[in-house]
Amino acid sequence: MLDVPQTVRVTGDERAAIHRRVDDVDAESRGESGAGRPVPEAYVWCQSRYEHVARASWLVLLPFALINLAHWMLPAAGGHVRAIRLYGLLVRLTALTLTVLLVAASCEVVLDLAAWQCAGSRVCAQEHSWLRFLSPVGSAGGWWSQPGRRLVMAALAPAAFIGLLWWLSCRTWSAYESQQPVPRSAGSDDDNDHGSALSRPGFWYGQRLVARLRAAHVAAGFLTVAAAVGTSAGRYDRASGHRAGLEVLSWVFDTALCVGAVVVLWVVCRRGRSEHRLDRQIDTLVMRYLPTAALVLLAAAMLYAGWSRPDWRSSGRMPGGAAFSIIAIVQCVFVIALGVVARLLYRSRPDPRTALRGLAGPAVALLACTLGAVLSGGMAQRAGDWLNNTDESIAGPPVLLTWQASAAPPLLLVLLAVFAWLAWRTRQVSRQERAHVESDYPGEIRDTVRTRRIASKRARAALIDRSPLVIGVASGGSLALCMAGLTGAFVTEKGPSEAAQGAGGLVQGTAEAAQALGSWLMVVGFLLFLAWSHHAYKGQAGRRTITVLDMGTFWPRAAHPLAPPCYAERAVPDVAWRITTWSQTTGGRLALSAHGQGSVLVAAAICQLSPSLRRRVALQTYGSPLERLYGRWFPAHFGPASLTALHGSVQGWRNLYRLTDPVGGPIRLAGDHGPAVDRAPLVDPLALGRTAQHPLPAPILGNVGYQTDPAFAEEEAKLLAGLRPAVTPRSASALPAAAPGGDARTGPPQPPSPSA
Repeated sequence: MLDVPQTVRVTGDERAAIHRRVDDVDAESRGESGAGRPVPEAYVWCQSRYEHVARASWLVLLPFALINLAHWMLPAAGGHVRAIRLYGLLVRLTALTLTVLLVAASCEVVLDLAAWQCAGSRVCAQEHSWLRFLSPVGSAGGWWSQPGRRLVMAALAPAAFIGLLWWLSCRTWSAYESQQPVPRSAGSDDDNDHGSALSRPGFWYGQRLVARLRAAHVAAGFLTVAAAVGTSAGRYDRASGHRAGLEVLSWVFDTALCVGAVVVLWVVCRRGRSEHRLDRQIDTLVMRYLPTAALVLLAAAMLYAGWSRPDWRSSGRMPGGAAFSIIAIVQCVFVIALGVVARLLYRSRPDPRTALRGLAGPAVALLACTLGAVLSGGMAQRAGDWLNNTDESIAGPPVLLTWQASAAPPLLLVLLAVFAWLAWRTRQVSRQERAHVESDYPGEIRDTVRTRRIASKRARAALIDRSPLVIGVASGGSLALCMAGLTGAFVTEKGPSEAAQGAGGLVQGTAEAAQALGSWLMVVGFLLFLAWSHHAYKGQAGRRTITVLDMGTFWPRAAHPLAPPCYAERAVPDVAWRITTWSQTTGGRLALSAHGQGSVLVAAAICQLSPSLRRRVALQTYGSPLERLYGRWFPAHFGPASLTALHGSVQGWRNLYRLTDPVGGPIRLAGDHGPAVDRAPLVDPLALGRTAQHPLPAPILGNVGYQTDPAFAEEEAKLLAGLRPAVTPRSASALPAAAPGGDARTGPPQPPSPSA
């Protein structure tokens, strides 16, 4: 970023730091800033390879990340405070059902399929030797052979998984959410709202809400495991009636379970985000005692289920399979209600550029629920097929999970059809672009092969503008398949292959193929996504190809506390602190230069400044997704009103983009603001063929290499010149803002020396 082999860390730590060139470390004290030369700095976050790998690993919990994104896809609306609060509440409740669903799915695999069904079956236990010590036959009636004790042993796995997520969330919470933003004095112009929630004092400080939600979700996970263990024993005690004491304990346990569920719901519904003020309070009672109480109840359930019941035998499926149907119905109700609220908010301030006409949040929430359901069904079906082998010795997972696993192949076919149409459309656009490419290089020798390559690059770069179509089709298909799965499970009470028997060879074969492929697709898809996400963070080139990974970790955890941690809650305060303290110390002005995702970071940091400081800042963005992605998908925070207010609050703003860039695009401000911000698209490559200035073929750069374009230096010089006249005769330096998607630099122009 600084274009030198050696740099010095001015401030920061191993996670995020500000660097300067070696010769510029003490530029202010030497008075060199008075010579009119900008002093560049670079802000770099997440420098270690470990941080990149850790972020990629978190994205395995993709349903949690998607439901968190749905919270921030709120349509832009004036007023309607109650509707906005209802929107946030519905998203938080949907997120809670996702946690319960995935924990219940893990219980289904470990407790029901392995410990209850397979270990209780002579044939299955003989096939899998690692389960023989739990089997009444294989262990000759050993201590662990009773069903309750088998469930206690199996429950340790999902409980340990919840504990791991709890620990990871606490660890990242202390590293990100606990970073305090720049303090503001009450009654000053710092309280002037920028027209966006991004300017509010508590926007990037959500430790109270994250702590509450983490306690609620962890408690819900432990309660789910406790219900799976304790209710099975309770049903047996109430049905047998052999011991009155155990029957009473079953009712006490069920009552405690219901009370715990009500408390969890109250904690989730009671409080949303506190953005209008810096809320440093922590709900200690909730944060410490709610998960502990749920863990104690789980331990009590294990003791209760482990009590000796010699006559108890496990057969068929474990009780409680209807819970998956209840969760699916509740999720559908929440998503439909979310769509109604989102549509009402969108109609109050419609914008044709908004993705899916305001329904982006409900669509992404539906995708999160669908992905959770398909992942649960695929995981359970794969485990059932593996344990069952070909002996048909166990009943397998609940019918609904089998239907959900079978939904993966049809949904994949729908997406493949959409991608095929996009490929055809891209080819059509590429042909149309060839004439435009030749007109961009007047006077050069025509090169058909080169022209086709450039036109194809432009057409493929435009695919990201059709992402709402893909999300819309995927969410619509998901809803249809969800309804079909619920209908099939309730009407037939059989899996797809059993329900299709007698309907003809083709229908039955298709149903059997979908059921078999569904479980394998989940395994293969999980491994591919894990490898893909890790590869994306190996370097900038890989990460630019999947900007959605940075989008998923940019927003604070407002809906799901177990989503990937928000790096911006560290990076935005870092940049805002540096701008504020440096400006107050030197009295200088700043030119911030940001690329890709860095432009989003810098825009958010500028919103956190006081109005007086914003007027001392000039902004240069290039390859920026501010409007192309964030403005369309997150209109309440980066919509036209917010970006127009940002332009009006800074000294100057210029944006560079290329038609071959698959990420960056124009800012598209209305009226006179548009030409003032957006420069005409840069020509890429710089030459069509071989010229005197480019004797070798110039590369097609796309999202990289903006600094090598002559227009970059031209626009940078204009911004610096615009800052100089009003600068006071005090030393100034440059502040760069580096960002995830590419480099981000800031450098303020130096004022003229006092003698000048």
